[in-house]
Amino acid sequence: MNYMYIVECADGTLYCGWTNNLEKRIDDHNAGKGAKYTKPRLPVKLVYFETFDTKEEAMSREWHIKQLPRKKKLELVSKGKENIDIS
Repeated sequence: MNYMYIVECADGTLYCGWTNNLEKRIDDHNAGKGAKYTKPRLPVKLVYFETFDTKEEAMSREWHIKQLPRKKKLELVSKGKENIDIS
């Protein structure tokens, strides 16, 4: 299983990524490892995720989500993927 996820850092920053091990990835974020776009040692909380069968699907969705302005990302988090047009 592959996941596209959005986490929120303690300072309110949203970060989007993909992984095949969601629990480990969240632990890595909280340990300040990995993703260059997250601020190290700021705890994150998982605010949104989707599952995909292939890594390519998850990566594609991640790319589309990263193109959204913050306001649209917040709508996605609050309303769920069914109610948001990301095109």
